[in-house]
Amino acid sequence: MSNIEKCCLAFKCGCPDNAMMNFAKEHLGYKHNKGLDFVGRFNKQFVIGEAKFLTDFGGHQNAQFNDAISTIQTKGVKAVKIAILDGVVFIEGKNKMYKSITEIYKDYNIMSALVLREFLYQI
Repeated sequence: MSNIEKCCLAFKCGCPDNAMMNFAKEHLGYKHNKGLDFVGRFNKQFVIGEAKFLTDFGGHQNAQFNDAISTIQTKGVKAVKIAILDGVVFIEGKNKMYKSITEIYKDYNIMSALVLREFLYQI
């Protein structure tokens, strides 16, 4: 199995964030100084992503949310960028995170881990 194939299994097998980040920097033009939680290849397209489980509103959880958003906003990457978010972010209301994913970032690939498989198969 090649290094590329190993990195494509990273999310499932637990490849270290920095190994995925180094792969993305070397092969996909990723220039963000943030480790990745997901690197994969589906239907001949690479996919990179950040995964967060957000348990509350405000404070550190907003910083975690912003980490995921900054990953999908990274310019010049030769891959589909996704944010895999779960937890309170999907609770409908006037909170900042919900408003952000339904208004400001509605055209970005933001999803729950529950629909990740379906998303990857439709690429």
